[in-house]
Amino acid sequence: MLKVDNINVFYGNIQALKGVSLEVNEGEIVTLIGANGAGKSTLLKTLSGLLKPKQGSIEYLGASITKKAAQSIVKAGISHVPEGRRVFSNMTVEENLDLGAYLRNDRPGIAKDMQRVFELFPILLERRKQSAGTLSGGEQQMLAMGRAIMAKPKLLLMDEPSMGLAPLMVKTIFEIIKEINDAGTTILLVEQNAHMALSIADRAYVIETGKVVISGDAKELQASDEVKAAYLGGM
Repeated sequence: MLKVDNINVFYGNIQALKGVSLEVNEGEIVTLIGANGAGKSTLLKTLSGLLKPKQGSIEYLGASITKKAAQSIVKAGISHVPEGRRVFSNMTVEENLDLGAYLRNDRPGIAKDMQRVFELFPILLERRKQSAGTLSGGEQQMLAMGRAIMAKPKLLLMDEPSMGLAPLMVKTIFEIIKEINDAGTTILLVEQNAHMALSIADRAYVIETGKVVISGDAKELQASDEVKAAYLGGM
């Protein structure tokens, strides 16, 4: 579904990604793990068209999206749930969700997907007329995920969905990520909580200082002594 081939990405003179290659197959959950500043968020921003690689190529469903604008990438079926949630705090929950569907004009489909979001996140139905800024961190994360679903993505890019959340809320968020995937959406997940990420993923890539250093089956990586020592607190 997604093929990233040898991309190099820079912030000014600083190279953030160094020859990164990876693949995501339809129906998978693929996770990227690594320390802060390793380049994981940069990779997601590049995939969603917010940054452009200096070299290398990105293919989605067999077509190049390397130089495509962000809104064209959303239209093609890739949605990005950014780090730090980024909800529109002065707008209501419902208005935020509507914005997720701004490139769509199939009103019945939009209404159906809104219903689906409320089924996945019942608390958002209760809060639908509230300003997004009044929601808790966990509720804002649910709203950010719901807003991305409203774009009807085939591929969902998720950046640190558990960041700053209480353990019980983290468990809920991961259960919902699994549910979204089971319903047919492919997911590329960046996550600091490597243990949780590997427990729901099919495959994983470990990124260190802008390079992929390990890749493989998520369960095998979870059992690997090297990965345990570096990312799973020796678990």
